[in-house]
Amino acid sequence: MTIGGSMSSGYCSLDEDLEDCFFTAKTSFFRSTPCKVPAKNDDGTYTGFIKVHLKLRRPVTVPAGIRPQSIYDALKEVNLADMTDKRTSFYLPLDAIKQLHISSTTTVSEVIQGLLKKFMVVDNPQKFALFKEMRKDGQVLFQKLPLTEYPLYLRLLAGPDTDVLSFVLKENETGEVEWDAFSIPELQNFLMILDKEEKDKIQQVQRKYEKFKQRLQQTLKEAGGKPG
Repeated sequence: MTIGGSMSSGYCSLDEDLEDCFFTAKTSFFRSTPCKVPAKNDDGTYTGFIKVHLKLRRPVTVPAGIRPQSIYDALKEVNLADMTDKRTSFYLPLDAIKQLHISSTTTVSEVIQGLLKKFMVVDNPQKFALFKEMRKDGQVLFQKLPLTEYPLYLRLLAGPDTDVLSFVLKENETGEVEWDAFSIPELQNFLMILDKEEKDKIQQVQRKYEKFKQRLQQTLKEAGGKPG
């Protein structure tokens, strides 16, 4: 997938400076300021904008020591991840938002691949899934979207209200972790993270019981100094 280019079945670009634009069934955009409506293609397809919330709770794998992607890299289809075999892991900001300009033929699979490429994530795309988030009667509901679904079509049907529909990228939870999908460096990194979390948890518990012990000792000391 390329920014501003064509793909196997659709178009997808990631625009950071664009404001909220949502294509609707009335062939118009809803936003706070006027927005230019793109012409409908001769083949009946159309383009529009969606926003995707990133809610990833596990670290992602990226190339180590690589500069951020520039506009030149994007236009020239330069894959920075191919420039080094070194890898590192880090956490993406929780609930970060990325806006995408896509076509009516862009699939969920292509949206996921486009997001991963934007952040230079080299993990297997199968580890991630796109969900639609809906709010109803004070409850937040999530539904996993099939890889062949068309997000812009869903946006068109739902209209611009994000309470009715919004898109969320999350880990692809299948009930059991598919460890075979991870590389050896990734597994080693997970072990390091788990080891650190375990040590932090142990220290928290030790501090908690140490304070409790001190309070008991202080109470016993005060009680011992009082007449019976």
